[in-house]
Amino acid sequence: QVRLVESGGGLVQPGGSLRLSCAASGNIFTIYAMDWYRQAPGKQRELVAGSGSGGSTNVGDSVQGRFTISRDNAKNTVNLQMNSLKPEDTAVYYCYADLLGTYGRQKYWGQGTQVTVSS
Repeated sequence: QVRLVESGGGLVQPGGSLRLSCAASGNIFTIYAMDWYRQAPGKQRELVAGSGSGGSTNVGDSVQGRFTISRDNAKNTVNLQMNSLKPEDTAVYYCYADLLGTYGRQKYWGQGTQVTVSS
């Protein structure tokens, strides 16, 4: 059974920083993509930042220059460093993985972690 477990969310003031972490566990052979998405109330889930198995990374336009994604393939973890946070960054942040496990190649989601940016 593959699980994605996120941590690191919370309440922060505008301009502050948070670091989200996601760890994948279970019978995993290869992780192709390990990304962060977010969903704000009343809005669709959107891709925030992504990482490929070969080390490639990308971040969305709305967080460019403020958020950084990093991945540790040996530990099956991905982190999202969020700086200069704005109220519009408030959302539930989800970890996503496209991976090959015992049951073949499948996509998995974490349970989500709340990030609230407010004074």
